[in-house]
Amino acid sequence: MAKELKTNAMRFLDKSKIEYKINIYECDEFIDGVTVANKLDQPPEETFKTLVAQGKSGSYYCFLLPVALELDMKKAAKSVGEKSVELLHVKDITKVTGYVRGGCTPIGMKKQFMTVVHSSAEKLSLFYISGGRIGTQIQLSPIQLVKAIRGKFEDIVL
Repeated sequence: MAKELKTNAMRFLDKSKIEYKINIYECDEFIDGVTVANKLDQPPEETFKTLVAQGKSGSYYCFLLPVALELDMKKAAKSVGEKSVELLHVKDITKVTGYVRGGCTPIGMKKQFMTVVHSSAEKLSLFYISGGRIGTQIQLSPIQLVKAIRGKFEDIVL
C-alpha cells in the first residue's frame, strides 16, 4: 500500500504489529454505518461505529457499537464512571479527534481517549471499524484492538 494512503489508525496498527485488512468503498460524504456494511457485504452486527462523547467531568470517551444499534447514554456514562455523557456535536468532532464524521476511529486520534467497545465484539474473532477516513474500513481482532488501546468491553447499547 502506498504511504499516502495510510491513515493514523493504520500507522498505529502497523507500529503495534496488529494484523488488519482494509475495505475501501466509494463515498464522497458521510453515509450511515448500516449503508456502509451493506455496500461492503459486511454483517451489520460485525460492523461497528465510533461515537465520541464528553462526560460531566469534561473528559472525552469513545464508544464502539454495532452500526444498527443505539448507544444507551446511562450505560455509557456508568461504563466510564461519569454521572452522564453527551455525544459530541458534529462541528466539534474534528477539533477533538482529528477525524471527520464518518471517518472517526478510536485509534490514532490526537489523544487516546478511554474506549468502551460493546460486549458483543468480545465474541467475534474479527470486526470492522472505520479506517480513519470516509471510504475506508479496517477489519481486525476486537481483542487485539482493546488490548492495544487499553479499552474494555461492556454492554453500552439500548
